[in-house]
Amino acid sequence: MEPSDDPTLAPAAKPKRSGRSKPAARRVIAIGGGKGGIGKSLVSANLGIALARRGASVVLLDADLGGANLHTCLGVPQPPRSLSDFVAKRVDRLEDVLAPTGIERLQLASGAMDELDAANPKHSQKNKLLRHLKALDVDYVLLDLGAGTSFNVLDFFLAADTGLVVLLPEPTSIENAYRFIKAAFFRRLQLHAPDEGFEQLIAQALAPRDGAGMATPWEAAEHLRQTSPEAAAQFEQILAGFHPLLVVNQARTRADYDVGSTVAAAWKKFFGLDLGYLGAIAHDDAVWQAVRARRPLLELSPDGPAAQALLRVAENLIAWER
Repeated sequence: MEPSDDPTLAPAAKPKRSGRSKPAARRVIAIGGGKGGIGKSLVSANLGIALARRGASVVLLDADLGGANLHTCLGVPQPPRSLSDFVAKRVDRLEDVLAPTGIERLQLASGAMDELDAANPKHSQKNKLLRHLKALDVDYVLLDLGAGTSFNVLDFFLAADTGLVVLLPEPTSIENAYRFIKAAFFRRLQLHAPDEGFEQLIAQALAPRDGAGMATPWEAAEHLRQTSPEAAAQFEQILAGFHPLLVVNQARTRADYDVGSTVAAAWKKFFGLDLGYLGAIAHDDAVWQAVRARRPLLELSPDGPAAQALLRVAENLIAWER
């Protein structure tokens, strides 16, 4: 079945990739969103299974440090070791906390941490974790992020090679996804700013002019070039590496399946940046049945509409990565 004929999934729109180098064999993919309860763990778990079934070696890392539940979506017991053991130096290597999932080539790093400040690791702890997860000898590392737009969540999202944003076809969820992407963009600017002066220049360039709304980043770059060509070049380099991808969950109507394309078009119009759309996942009772049964959706109902849509999302992700 061609993607355009599949009622459970809209075709993916591939963004321009100016400034991107050819992907390496190992990729880190973060799955985030504006709030909890939108299906990030569902997408993470089943994308991991889909990639593993295609022959890739995959690690699922539960980066929802304060409320990890990815093991439940996979239908496996709480692993005996978690990221807290690595962060607290009870084990030396991140590989030491990886647990089998019962699925060939798929391992889990549980984020069920026991420290009181587990959801807010120190800067040095976060950097250590990011450094080691990028060094894992696997094809894919999938990060299932926590909810919200805290710096820790955004930093994990931005540290990945590719960021997926899950949203529901509802006004509040769309607004939250927009806020998440906007917060991630400005956090990226903050992290890559060479100094405070650069940040101030960008803020001035993005400010409204002549009674209009906030300038788009590309308009800001053009405005900046008139006074500081070097800062404009740095700003454009930051812009070139920001290409989040959208996944719509729990789609019921034709309009729901079009939400991803609509959101991407609106973002391009009002903010001037490209978003990719990997597709929509159909609303399917098999999803909650799989959660209650503590079994992965792709195992409980592999031929159902949601499972088939997730497989198509995985295919579109692989195609985009190429």
